[in-house]
Amino acid sequence: MGRIAEAFDRAAAENRAALVIYLCAGDPSLDATVDLVVAAAESGADVIELGVPFSDPTADGVAIQQASERSLARGTTMRGVLDVVRRVRERSAVPILLFGYYNPILRYGEAKLVADAKAAGVDGFLVVDLPPEEADPLVEPLRAAGLGYVPLVAPTSTESRIAQAAALADGFVYYVSMTGVTGAKDAVLDEAAERAAALRPKAGAPVAVGFGIATPDDARLVAAKADGVVVGSAIVRAIASAPDVASSVRAVRELVAALAVACRR
Repeated sequence: MGRIAEAFDRAAAENRAALVIYLCAGDPSLDATVDLVVAAAESGADVIELGVPFSDPTADGVAIQQASERSLARGTTMRGVLDVVRRVRERSAVPILLFGYYNPILRYGEAKLVADAKAAGVDGFLVVDLPPEEADPLVEPLRAAGLGYVPLVAPTSTESRIAQAAALADGFVYYVSMTGVTGAKDAVLDEAAERAAALRPKAGAPVAVGFGIATPDDARLVAAKADGVVVGSAIVRAIASAPDVASSVRAVRELVAALAVACRR
């Protein structure tokens, strides 16, 4: 069992939802990202989604789009992101998912990236724009390396697509709360949590809900029924609004700690 599955099992045993926190690598800098990952883990994050910045993040709202732009403008590369993971591993064993889009993975080379990611200490991958029927070139080396893969399921997913995603899931399934982009406010979160709970027997793995969860009250609604709560844009906005790195670390600590409390049942 990998660290991601262990984190969800531990949360369930403690009668709470697992808290998954997204951070965009390289925003405000790669050095700062190391401190932010550690701060989030120490404040109650069970899993970190470490975003690989991409020039066309079509599933993401304005906050993460702008974070990606800032990161890329500072020269962040895939190798730089992996170096962040190596440095985090000197200080924390928090499970880390590489979160992003397929183009940088394809350019790097799936098998090479998986090997380098494992060596760095990555626990799994979540690829927003990789449909399950096209995922074998990445999933096969991931399985051979013992790393996880987290598929996405949406409100519009058919039964056959849910079954395809479930067959790939290793760690958890990410349930997108709405049709839209990250950071939007249109999600009806209690309904999304109910759908996620109903999806779990089909998925054969824990189901976490993301998109539209910004506050502890939002997290509390989802945590009542779902296995996991994913928060991204609110974290990114807290970092962007901080005047300096030290302030951004404090802001992340405070927000993650409040979200972690809200994930208790």
